[in-house]
Amino acid sequence: MTRIAFLTMDSLDNFVAYDQLVTEELQRHGVTVDEISWRQPNVAWSDYPLVVIRSPWDYQQAPHAFLDVLNRIEAAGTRLENPLSVCRWNYRKSYLQDLAAAGIRTIPTIWSDGVSEQILAQAAAQLQTPELIIKPLIGANADDTSRIPAAPAAEQLLELITTYTGKSVLIQPFLPRVLDPGEYSLIYFDRNYSHTILKTPAVGDFRVQEEHGSTITAITPPAIVQELAQQTVAALPADLLYARIDVLLMEDQQPAVIEVELIEPSLYLPFHDEAAARFCAAILRRMPDRIQGS
Repeated sequence: MTRIAFLTMDSLDNFVAYDQLVTEELQRHGVTVDEISWRQPNVAWSDYPLVVIRSPWDYQQAPHAFLDVLNRIEAAGTRLENPLSVCRWNYRKSYLQDLAAAGIRTIPTIWSDGVSEQILAQAAAQLQTPELIIKPLIGANADDTSRIPAAPAAEQLLELITTYTGKSVLIQPFLPRVLDPGEYSLIYFDRNYSHTILKTPAVGDFRVQEEHGSTITAITPPAIVQELAQQTVAALPADLLYARIDVLLMEDQQPAVIEVELIEPSLYLPFHDEAAARFCAAILRRMPDRIQGS
């Protein structure tokens, strides 16, 4: 029996995780999975031929410590998926600038150190929008993500300034199509397309994560959405075990990439009958000593 590790967090309470589906598939192929928190000290990473990053959904709280753990895993001679080089590129949302430079259409974005009344007014004018979205440069789970009017009231402005003091942020237009039809997530294993889900926020919310009450639906994406996602995957650096491309339709009915998730994305395995088996097969292909019959 071969043992590999899935990298997770201390507690997944209040999160929705689906990795049990793939661990069951791996078990049938003679592979046992140990789930290990990235915060756990003194792990003998060299005991594992492969570590797959799965659900460390609090890494944004200490991103440099998290990257140090990934570095220790690779330094131990263990194969890390996705690799550290990919995670270093992807953990800051400034990777969107690289994609835009490669010709991938992304959500219009203004990059800023903190916020102020002047910064928000200039952003609203430049983006030509009555509402803004603010995100931290390093973030996950919609933590510290704000939807605000272009000219917030004094009390809200003070709260925003406090929240984002000392933080680099992205400022984007709020796009009503995130509410209807929602955000498309296209999942790839070994750069091969697997399946798509549509995330629609709960009434009164704009966040698409399940933890915030969104509705998840398996869907065949519009051809233009899948084409953009495929172009994005082709533009990504390095070899990838998994990738999730999040896409929105803009007001002109054309798609744009909102995020590319390469570190710890939910892969929505229950929403396609073959998804867990496909992920399992991709993992087996990455085993340093490949298991036959996979």
